Order: sequence, then structure tokens, then C-alpha cells
Amino acid sequence: MAPTTITCYLDFISPYAYLAFATLPRYLEGLTVSVRYEPILFAGLLKHHGQLGPAEIDSKREWTYRQVLWLAREAGVPLELPARHPFNPLALLRLARARSATGEVDRATCDAVFRHVWCHGGEPADDPHRLEALVAQLQPACPITDPAVKQSLIDATQAAIARGVFGVPTFAVHDRLFWGQDSLPMLRQYLRGDAWFDNDRQRVDQVAQGVRRTQGRA
Repeated sequence: MAPTTITCYLDFISPYAYLAFATLPRYLEGLTVSVRYEPILFAGLLKHHGQLGPAEIDSKREWTYRQVLWLAREAGVPLELPARHPFNPLALLRLARARSATGEVDRATCDAVFRHVWCHGGEPADDPHRLEALVAQLQPACPITDPAVKQSLIDATQAAIARGVFGVPTFAVHDRLFWGQDSLPMLRQYLRGDAWFDNDRQRVDQVAQGVRRTQGRA
């Protein structure tokens, strides 16, 4: 039987994407699946949907950092907050996409970039000297400034938006999206063929759209 393909949409700026990436293999144990890793620009999703990121809202920012530190401890995943966050992740995203001449991004590449951000506490993830060292380590197939690399990131982000992706991490399987680090148990149950998913959409579709807020009005 051919493996089921999962597309993992991620941005290295997201601690939740890092935690999901680190723990994903546990949730896929015993399943016949393959994973495509698709780095995209989270800020592009936020702009498209007219939203702020968690780290752009003061109280949510504080909660986010406390929660991910706790989640990492519970999962046994090393995590250290970078010196500055949020930061501009474009160079890291382009580096991941530039490593392979075919445009495929493998797990080892994502792991190296995630660790660069989330396993070196006290060091800025966007430091030029650290970035230079990471480039030397990964040895991309073409410069990260190559127009084709930049365009591939734009195209991947736009394709994700067209697929309905609104945040990272998101796991796309067939015509379904599973959003967030906490969706991994749900993803596993779907992949195992849980009958609950046979009519879950019907139950959701029965809920009519209620009041819509008008942006800019109280």
C-alpha cells in the first residue's frame, strides 16, 4: 500500500511549529505515511487573513513563551527562547528551500534550522554571523539570495493560502487540515481511520454563520 502523504507547513519563527516538528515522529509511529516539509512565511498568512501574530499581542506573547517552555518540558524536547522574538525569518526560510536543487526540503534541513533558532538560548536567531555559519553547515545548492529561491518561498506561501492554511504548523492530508501542535493526536486518529471522521464535517456544516464583526468598529 502506498504511503499517505502529509504536507507539513511550518515557519521557523514559530515555537509551536518547532514543538510539532520535534514530536511528529511519535505520532506517526506504526503508520504508513510520508511527510513533505513546506517552509512558508507565517507573516504572509497573517497579512492575508488580517491578523496579528501571538508575539505581537503583549499578554498573548507572555503566555506563548510560558506555555511553549512548559510544553517542551512535558514532551522532553529541548527548547531555549532566542534573544529576540519575533525576528525576520526570511533568510532561514530561503536557506531551507535553497539547500536542495530540486526544491524538496528534507527533515534534516528543517531540524538544523529549528535548532539554530530554539536550542541556542541567549543568541539572536537572525545574527548575521550565526546565519553565515549555518549556511556553511548546510551548504545550499544555490545562494539564498537567488531570485528563484525567493520566488519559491512566495509561491509556497501563496499555495498554502489557496489550500486554506491560516497558521503554522499545519498538517495537510487529503483535503483536510490539522492546525497546531495540539492537533497531532487528532491527526494520528484520522490516519488510523477513526470512523469519527466519517461525518464530522456534516456536524460542523450545520452551524450557521452568526454575527460578523466589522473591522475597526466597537
